[in-house]
Parts: sequence; C-alpha cells; structure tokens
Amino acid sequence: MKKLLLKTTLLFSLLLVICLPILAQDIHFSQFSETPLLRNPALAGIFTGDIRIQTVYRTQWNSVTVPYQTGSLNGEYKKPVGHGDDFLTIGGEILYDKAGTVALQATHILPTVNYHKSLSADRNMYLSLGFMGGWVQRSIDRSKVTTNSQFDGTGFNPGLADGESFLRNSYSYLDASVGMSFNAQIGENIDNNIFIGLAYHHFNKATKVSFYGNPNYEMIPKWVASAGVRMNMTEYAFFTIEGNYSKQGPFTETMAGALYSWKLDDMDAPKYILHAGAYMRWKDAVIPMVKMEMRPLSIAVSYDGNISQLSTASKGRGGLEISLTYKKFIERENSNAEAVRCPRF
Repeated sequence: MKKLLLKTTLLFSLLLVICLPILAQDIHFSQFSETPLLRNPALAGIFTGDIRIQTVYRTQWNSVTVPYQTGSLNGEYKKPVGHGDDFLTIGGEILYDKAGTVALQATHILPTVNYHKSLSADRNMYLSLGFMGGWVQRSIDRSKVTTNSQFDGTGFNPGLADGESFLRNSYSYLDASVGMSFNAQIGENIDNNIFIGLAYHHFNKATKVSFYGNPNYEMIPKWVASAGVRMNMTEYAFFTIEGNYSKQGPFTETMAGALYSWKLDDMDAPKYILHAGAYMRWKDAVIPMVKMEMRPLSIAVSYDGNISQLSTASKGRGGLEISLTYKKFIERENSNAEAVRCPRF
C-alpha cells in the first residue's frame, strides 16, 4: 500500500508539471563545471586550449521509480580575432532527458557564440558576451499516463478513462539565452584565475509550452549566477572552488564545492592530474567527486547522496554522474598555445 501511495504521489506530481505552466527547473547536473554552456553561454571558451568536447551522463531515482536519465554533449572551438588579444568561441550543446514512468522526454539543440574582449595589455583579463539559442522538443508516452480518475473503490483500474484531454503528445519551440562573464588572472601566476558570470536563460519567453496547447503558458526565464577561483597551493598541488545559483520563477538552486588537485608527474606541464573533493546542492544532496586527467582526456565520477525530504523513500540514494572531457591545443598557425594572453580557467 505504501509503494502504491508513493507511486501515485510521484505520478500526480509529474502531471502537475505537465498540466500547469512550466514552473519546474531546467535540466541540471551535479558536475556543473563539466557543462559550462548550460550554466552560461559566456563561459564558452574559458579554458586552456583551442578545443574542448565534454559529455556527461546522469541517472537518478533508481530506488524510487523508473530511473531519470539525462545526457549532455557540448563542444567549443576558440580562435583569436583581429590584431589584438581578443578571441571568439563558437560551439554548441545537445541535451537529452527522459524522466519517469511516462517517459517525459526533452531534446535541446543549442548553438553558441561567445566574444572575449581583452581588458588588459599586461595580464589575462577578459569580459565575455555569449549567446545561445536553438530548438527544443518535448514528448510524452500517453499510454503510460495514469491519474486518480483510474482509481475506483478497490484500487487501480486501467480500464477507466484517465480524465485528461491532451491535444498533442509532443511540442517544440525556439529557446534563447544570453550571458556575460569576467575572467582574470590573480597575481603574477597565470595558473591562478577567477571568473564570475551572470546569464539570463529563456529570454524570448517561448509560448505554447504545454501538451494542452494553451497559448497562455510561456517558458519562465531563469537567472544563473556563477563564480570560481583556482589557486596554486604548492608547485604540485592546487585547489578549485566553484559555485552556482539559479532562480526560475519561485524555484531556486544553490550549489557549491571544491576540488583539491595533485600533479602526478611534471609540475610545469603535467600529463596526469588527480582531483578529489565534494559539492553540495543546498538542502538536497552531498556530492563526492573524483576526477582523473590523462591529458588531453579526463574522466570524472560523482554521486548524489540525497539529504532532501525524499531521502526516506530514496534511501539516501540520488544520482550517479559520469563525465568525459577532451581538451587540447591544435596544430595551426594562430593556436592559443602561442598566445601571451588568452581566456582560461
């Protein structure tokens, strides 16, 4: 009976998301540092290298219901422009999400462009303006939807009508985001850096984002503030602290954490670096993380330890995430490897 009640509650909550305006938060990852474009299009290109390709896979709520599965793939290419120290980054992100018993799916295809303006002739200091926009499609498997209208006096009866009148099982819309970031070197060491950023997502406020086709429903814009600091501790060790705050309608999410890193070989140009630390999603999860760099590749694994009000039902189990990153300089005449100044973090 308890399992039936839990499943009914979860399904009812999902139907609220479907039937009401889109109030729930967007797709998100615990390894937010591995999905920079999802945070802010102005974070594209803020890395050491010419190209960066990242993919993240997340699965969660295995102990509660049908697992939610989310994937991200983003790529960036950075090149100098003009005769100064300015740079241009072009790239894009593909997102996929499949949620719960009713297979609520979302696919995002979002090209990105970011311009980095140098603010100093003496050190790395950049102001970046980025835009991201593209196509989003959502769908649902109507045959898997159950509602309270299908419960009679003895229990669930699949022969009863669900009482809903969906006009469509899928819909699509155009989405757009804009952001700015400031990235600067700290002191004389080019490896010590700081960045801050602010993004405004869904600024075009797409309408008809409802399976009922209601034109009065629109995508609620979301603000995302980000910041990070990277500092050397010794010649072979450094730490990175990052934070992220987002607000979409009445919903907010605050995440922060730190990684301590050890260079395992050469201190000036290491090939192997081990990172370990933890993040926290406020009032929701504690997230230990381990990352191994084998340049130009790196792989990271994290796990959400659930501490929210759902922790009893989930038994403290949240989401597993695995990410893979490829980042390097490429052989070309104007590679960033030869640049005296360049956006980095």
